[in-house]
Amino acid sequence: MQVFYHLVYEYQKGLRDLCLFTCPKINEEKIKKSLENQDISYMICPIQHDKINVFFGMPTCLEIIKKFSCESLNELTCEEDFILGMMLGYAKPQQYDRFLTRKAICA
Repeated sequence: MQVFYHLVYEYQKGLRDLCLFTCPKINEEKIKKSLENQDISYMICPIQHDKINVFFGMPTCLEIIKKFSCESLNELTCEEDFILGMMLGYAKPQQYDRFLTRKAICA
């Protein structure tokens, strides 16, 4: 949960537009309560039997994620994967390389 609280801190300080936290489903209610108490928009996606992905941050970023073609992150198109990486604040040069590599594989 320390990573979750650190991501919340970074979002509140304006260092991130969007955060992604993966955790056991048992933490879901605690996370929801924390985000709601701080008036932070969020979206929870189940990923395995006992795990969830928690996206939180700018409402516009969450709306973009809702427009993606699938719910599973490993099934995103190359373009969706690139957009998500940029919104999450991943290093731009690495995102450029990742996009080009994925496009080459798909071609």
